[in-house]
Amino acid sequence: MTRTIDIMWPQLFRQFEKQSSTLQGQLRDMLMHAVIEGFILPGETLPSSRLLAQTLGLSRTTVMLALQALADKGMVVGQQRSGYVVAEQPQAAHLGARKQPDEAMPREGVAWERRLLITPSTQQNIEKPADWQQQPFPFIYGQFDASLFPIHDWRECVLESLQPRALHLWAPDHLDRDNEPLVEQIQRRLLPARGIWVEQDEILVTAGAQQATFLLSQLLIGPNTRIGIENPGYPDARNNFSLRSKNIQPLAVDSDGLVPDATLSHCDYVYVTPSHQCPTTVTMSIERRRLLLSYAARDDFIVIEDDHESELNFSGRPTPALKSLDTAQRVIYVGSLSKTLAHGLRLGFVVAPAELIRELRSLRRLMMRHVPTNNQQSAASFIAHGHHEAFMRRLNIAYRHRAAALYSALQAYTPQLSQVPAEGGSALWVSGPPGLDTRKLAQRLYARGVVVEPGDVFFAGNEQPQNHLRIGYSSIAIDRIEPGVKIIAEELMLNP
Repeated sequence: MTRTIDIMWPQLFRQFEKQSSTLQGQLRDMLMHAVIEGFILPGETLPSSRLLAQTLGLSRTTVMLALQALADKGMVVGQQRSGYVVAEQPQAAHLGARKQPDEAMPREGVAWERRLLITPSTQQNIEKPADWQQQPFPFIYGQFDASLFPIHDWRECVLESLQPRALHLWAPDHLDRDNEPLVEQIQRRLLPARGIWVEQDEILVTAGAQQATFLLSQLLIGPNTRIGIENPGYPDARNNFSLRSKNIQPLAVDSDGLVPDATLSHCDYVYVTPSHQCPTTVTMSIERRRLLLSYAARDDFIVIEDDHESELNFSGRPTPALKSLDTAQRVIYVGSLSKTLAHGLRLGFVVAPAELIRELRSLRRLMMRHVPTNNQQSAASFIAHGHHEAFMRRLNIAYRHRAAALYSALQAYTPQLSQVPAEGGSALWVSGPPGLDTRKLAQRLYARGVVVEPGDVFFAGNEQPQNHLRIGYSSIAIDRIEPGVKIIAEELMLNP
């Protein structure tokens, strides 16, 4: 049978018809391009001269001469009975001179900027260095820490999902439904812990809380919809909403969370992070929660509750979810397993009235049909066996100690900074004097192996304060916290 890679040669060859005056030159250039671009990797065998001749309608002599030219350049190596194989280390002169697409293949340009209806790439987003795990002092918010992850328990659940009975549950295409065991665990174990009791048709599994917010914005928000969001607040949610509506209303935050005031009466939807406000980490008081719900009923708006990191609570007595206090179905609840297990799993969920979940599920089907059910099945087993609950206990203990160590070190070495004490979550919100530029500070710290997050991205508008930082403790070992803070203190002294 013809390999898939062999089917591409006629199409690729046609793109080089004008690159050389001879067929041999065209074939040589095409094969060199295929090697440089990685279509054929080092150690892989090129198509035989007979196959290339038949496929491209060339003589074998022409093909053999082109292959020999590549061998002379060190791009391929001839091997007995194997034909030509891409060299393990092709000549650097060729690989280093990779052509830009417009140089390699002249083509008519398309003015894409005139066709784009939206430009998400221009939005301001949270940025994390790709190599943060290689840095000695990664004060990164809420990221995966391999030293804490219960790898043996997770492996057990993954292997269990490969048993025939479990395989029959998750392997088929689910189309418009989720993995039933995971929905059951969310319904019976996770939500009751937050004071929420719902039916299974009121739950939708999503690819993380991020997809949940995107689906809700696509379904509920139009050009004239008015959305209130905390300021400072979660940039990804604000960006999602901004793609659909320009009527984004910043809402004030204080030490008790969102400030319910007259601004809410102008909103159709209000997005909040009450458990650990993003990014200040403050917890919305029970009085504020009840007041917010009373405003929602009075002014006829819907609350979107993003309950991220709600299980990361150091007191052991988390404040009831807004959804648990909702008697009028005015709260849409967004939860996540990614924040506690691993971000790469991309598992979140939405809790809402059944008629809304039905439409969200249909919309999700148009995007990706359903969330990968192998991960859903493994997560369901992880929760059912009690591993998730045990992991949360261990994680809260570790994070509580790290938060205390970070708070103490900052107070001891950086008196010019003020911190919001952590009641849970995985980061501290830190503020400096008005003249401090934390973007420049973060760049200087990164050069010394210290990774922190500037806080300006969390503020709406053009006049973003530059003197805030989010300093995470979920991804840094406790014995690295004090040395890392000392470096922060040194940079603040050098560049106050």
